[in-house]
Amino acid sequence: MTIERQRMQISRGGVFLADTREQVKAERAMHRAWGEVGRRALLLRLQEGARRAHCIAAGEQRRSRAPAEIRASSETVLGRLRAGGVSVLPGFLSEDEEALLAQEVEPRLRRQRYQDEHWDGAIHKYRETEKSQWSEETRVILQRVRDTAFPPGVPQLTQVHVLDLDKTGYIKPHIDSVKFCGCTIAGLSLLSSSVMHLVSEQNSQDWMDLLLERRSLYILRGPARYEFTHEILKDEESFFDGRKIPRERRISVICRNLPLPSDPS
Repeated sequence: MTIERQRMQISRGGVFLADTREQVKAERAMHRAWGEVGRRALLLRLQEGARRAHCIAAGEQRRSRAPAEIRASSETVLGRLRAGGVSVLPGFLSEDEEALLAQEVEPRLRRQRYQDEHWDGAIHKYRETEKSQWSEETRVILQRVRDTAFPPGVPQLTQVHVLDLDKTGYIKPHIDSVKFCGCTIAGLSLLSSSVMHLVSEQNSQDWMDLLLERRSLYILRGPARYEFTHEILKDEESFFDGRKIPRERRISVICRNLPLPSDPS
């Protein structure tokens, strides 16, 4: 039934008591206006739903992607090693903290010459030392490393390993001996960025690269500790995800826990 017929009713004497044509036009305009409001509201709801769906999808994609500092040969390798405890924490140190640590280890390192080859053949162009006595300021930094990398109550080596690699130095693929340290290795990177390359002993096609930026902390545990070799790439081989990572002199400050009875041997 049209608006005119709804609004026009016949009354006594056959006289139409109806709205004027102007009133009818006004009501039609009002109906159109309300219809337009409804359509706009529906469009806004659809757009909001699309935005929410996009945000959810983007969040899922971010969670499924590897962190910016980690690349792997497959999602399987990535998931397995990350679940086992591999992580890289960029910016773990401030510039002042890095300078403090470097200054504290420098006097002892300076008394040594760079060695061409380590006794086990794994390290080239290096200097190293073990250090247990630290200033109050650096003890605070190292305690932060320990709190981050090791569960409460895990016995740790009191000696901190300090390894100084020359710009031309590098570390060949190896697995740290279980005789000297336990299930977790945590290292700070000073003075230079570098790339750590891990390869499965069972399948050389399974690998993971870690971008160890200057002032970052890396943590190796689980399969990455016992089933994958790790190495620090030479300057000419130092690429991460296709990007050249220039190598300079690099000092790593490494904390380890004591071997546990359950550690593989």
